[in-house]
Amino acid sequence: MHNNYKILCAALLIAGVTTQASAQVRIGLSGPLSGPVAVVGQDQVDGFMLALEQGGGKLGGQAVTIFKEDDQLKPEVGNQVVRKFIEKDKVHAIVGLGFSNVLMATLKPLVDSGTVALATNAGPSPLAGAACAPNVFSVAWQNDGAAESMGKYMQEKGIKRVYLMAPNYQAGKDMLIGFKRFFKGEIVDEVYTQVGQSDYSAEISQLQAAKPDAVFAFYPGGMGVNYIRQLSQAGLLKSIPNYSVFTVDGTTMPALRDAATGTISGAMWDIAIDNPENKQFIEAFRAKYKRLPSEYAATAYDAARLLDVAIRRAGANYADKKALAAAVKSAGQEFKSVRGPFRFNKNNMPIQNYYAFQVASAGPAPVIKLLGTPLANHSDAYQAKCSMP
Repeated sequence: MHNNYKILCAALLIAGVTTQASAQVRIGLSGPLSGPVAVVGQDQVDGFMLALEQGGGKLGGQAVTIFKEDDQLKPEVGNQVVRKFIEKDKVHAIVGLGFSNVLMATLKPLVDSGTVALATNAGPSPLAGAACAPNVFSVAWQNDGAAESMGKYMQEKGIKRVYLMAPNYQAGKDMLIGFKRFFKGEIVDEVYTQVGQSDYSAEISQLQAAKPDAVFAFYPGGMGVNYIRQLSQAGLLKSIPNYSVFTVDGTTMPALRDAATGTISGAMWDIAIDNPENKQFIEAFRAKYKRLPSEYAATAYDAARLLDVAIRRAGANYADKKALAAAVKSAGQEFKSVRGPFRFNKNNMPIQNYYAFQVASAGPAPVIKLLGTPLANHSDAYQAKCSMP
């Protein structure tokens, strides 16, 4: 880890970000940077670093040091990373915080320390409700949101019988609960698989035998690539309409390409969103990294831009944890998100649009089309359980 840190510091110095000795603002950046979902973590790092580079290596006019760590998609490792950020690195804010299972494992040290935390890939239901905290924010989503939009979309399309699939952890459960909140038809079956699973042949056989009108699934990163490929190989993408969240997106499309054609997804962001901030973001990301961004890159990019506004608002008080948390909350009303409308709810979860997108065939490569906005300026279902004003 020591050698990796020295390499990182050298790289950041070249990029215009100051070293620890002269920096004022200290940011911990964490996520899954190895294993089957490493692309999800890497896109967050790349999105955040792009925004930082655009600001000349500064946030709110202050020089920045970045401490980067891999949580390995393991709650115990994520907990160790957060404690290191807080106790050793003395960071002013932590960005990323991994999947929901990792974020929930780090909640106690985050809340106990008061350190500002911006999740860019999770919004677990407990944190949106009774476990809400004034210093912990999601710049991504409340987990149920995208799935709620697909439940509403499929309900309005008149689909009657749906088969549900997701990994067996907090976010997977939240997604399916969210879907069922808006879909009122028959649930043929509700199947939970292992986190990181790569072979879905047994589950696909069960799905085929059940003969539903459609399937709704949540499989991020490498899990999504394997799931969609295996559905395609079994011929089921043509016979059973496939709806999903965080399964067919910027991280999986390069591998899936035509295999994903026809699938419909719910999300708070994709490249088809037409606003000036998003166009500029996509162009800059593609120029720097030679690929299209995903929603994970978009949330981390937004997190950096949000912190830029917050730190400028806090001014000389940016090192005061409560002052910075208050500045982050108010900055949520001010900064321009690449996703469109955005502000924080009382539980520090986003109020935002959730869109429906479809992968369509168009020339040499499939394209993403915006179908509509099933949920506009949507608030989550858990805010009433949050005691914050």
